[in-house]
Amino acid sequence: MKVIEHYSRATEPLISFEIIPPKRGGSVGKVFESLDKVMKYNPPFIDVTYHAAESYYEELSDGTIKRHIKRKRPGTIGLCAAIKHKYDVDPVPHLICEGFTKEETEDALIELNFLGIDNVLAIRGDASDDSTPRIKNGTYNKYAIDLVRQIKDMNRGEYLEDIVNAHETNFCVGVAGYPEKHFEAPNLDFDIARLKEKVDAGGDYIVTQMFFNNDAYFRFVEKCRDAGIECPIVPGLKVLTRERHLNFLPKFFHLNIPEALSNEVQANPNNAREIGVEWATQQCTELLEGGAPGIHFYIMGDPTPALDAVDKIPLGHNVAKR
Repeated sequence: MKVIEHYSRATEPLISFEIIPPKRGGSVGKVFESLDKVMKYNPPFIDVTYHAAESYYEELSDGTIKRHIKRKRPGTIGLCAAIKHKYDVDPVPHLICEGFTKEETEDALIELNFLGIDNVLAIRGDASDDSTPRIKNGTYNKYAIDLVRQIKDMNRGEYLEDIVNAHETNFCVGVAGYPEKHFEAPNLDFDIARLKEKVDAGGDYIVTQMFFNNDAYFRFVEKCRDAGIECPIVPGLKVLTRERHLNFLPKFFHLNIPEALSNEVQANPNNAREIGVEWATQQCTELLEGGAPGIHFYIMGDPTPALDAVDKIPLGHNVAKR
């Protein structure tokens, strides 16, 4: 089932989760241990991240250039297939611009289509560690909107090369939103204008970057609606569990942590996990009461803090779609 169908049919808020594949050489068993824990909460879908490859170019003796790729966390498509088969839950693989050609993206979409996976999240992705300039030959999707357009082209049977009577895919496309604005955007209104372009290009729903201040989400939703964005806007949350998150999360995810939360964690660093769970519980309750269609948890490798918060929140609200 498509993500937007899950939301349109829901009679109560939906709780979904995002996981990361194991590192190269790691065991998928640990991922399944985490998923076993979340399945009792009947998640409608599970997001599986993709990570940019470390890549470099080598000029060969004949003047041609060879591209070398090493992915630290391969296996996104395989893990999505396993989730669908093992749990009968809809997987949502992330597709990224960074580190992939349009041809590689098309191949991935063909594989997903053959597997019966109908949902993808289209994002630009984090910059890779590759310091070698890319050959600017037009084979890369530079921005998420370009990726959305490629996916929607395939939904119309339009591939990178002309193919007579090409099969039309049927992907539901999620896009990312930033309640506190993308760190590269000059202001929030500018960022929302770019988000509107992604939605107009074919984005079916929005999932937000993690945040710890609900006012930012509600302000963001209001501005999106004023801009003419009508699709579901799903809040993404992460539970703060360690004192070092006070520095790590703002640095890597470009977000703000409210003073009340940081002060409480600094005053009681040994209780950071309990403080974070309680904060997330309050966030969830307020978001659902304010009409959010559900909560999307970034659980990384350990789902238990998020599940502790879910256990404490009321899930009987009627869904008022945002």
